[in-house]
Amino acid sequence: MIVLFAGILGLAGCQAAPSYFDGSKASVGSESADGNNVIDRMFAGGELSHVTPKSAFAIRVLLIGGALWLGPLLLLWILTGHGSVWTQIGTFFSGMALVTFGGAYAVLAYVAQAAVETFGWLRPGEMADGLGLAETTPGPLVLVLQFVGYLAAYRTPGLLSPILAGCLGALLTTWVTFAPCFIWIFLGAPYVEKLRNNKAARSALSSITAAVVGVVANLALWFALHVLFRHTTELKFPWGGVEIPVWSSLDWRAAVIAIAAMMAMLRFKIGMLPVLAVCTALGLLLVAFN
Repeated sequence: MIVLFAGILGLAGCQAAPSYFDGSKASVGSESADGNNVIDRMFAGGELSHVTPKSAFAIRVLLIGGALWLGPLLLLWILTGHGSVWTQIGTFFSGMALVTFGGAYAVLAYVAQAAVETFGWLRPGEMADGLGLAETTPGPLVLVLQFVGYLAAYRTPGLLSPILAGCLGALLTTWVTFAPCFIWIFLGAPYVEKLRNNKAARSALSSITAAVVGVVANLALWFALHVLFRHTTELKFPWGGVEIPVWSSLDWRAAVIAIAAMMAMLRFKIGMLPVLAVCTALGLLLVAFN
């Protein structure tokens, strides 16, 4: 809903105040003096005709991609029922792949709250552990979703062994997370150049980008609450609730490490990898002597 509202706001702003909502300033320097960049000239020369939008190609992508993505979900629903952990994993991460914008950090805000509060697959501290594990390993950060899928299936294995169920849960999570993304890539790539020169689309995307910054900030706040404080409580309002820390449960050791890491990177410009290595070593020492 946030992203949808931001897109609508951008479209309205394009008409009411185009100077504030025009996203073309983000691409300054990419255009030549006549307003056309290298890609435009390549299109004009026919060199990129193979990515010209074609309805037949779009239909093939939808049919083949949809079968590869939704076929396993339908099979799981038939074999295990709509309430099984397998169907829950498949439908939840499929929906996540469809409606989340802004990269891994924006996705994790949505996943963390749903996996912990809605489904109960993980505890807050475990989600923080998964993020820390993903940050210290090679590969895309979004693969932390495998960790979520593994624990969800591991704790509800049914007739399978917990480890086998966990591995299958991680595999299913990966498949339904990335399959829809490839559909959108192949389906939307031929239209990217047309959208790039569309002022309304540019304004909508500019507003969505601003909204994603807020989503990422929400993720940072969520993890800060559950890493720095052992307990939280909910402050209730008529329109909802806000999670706040129990100040007496502050973990001063985690707070000191967090502040030191922030100072090392922002004030002393120390690289991320050395900071991660030192913080990991400090964490191991604290656990060993706790």
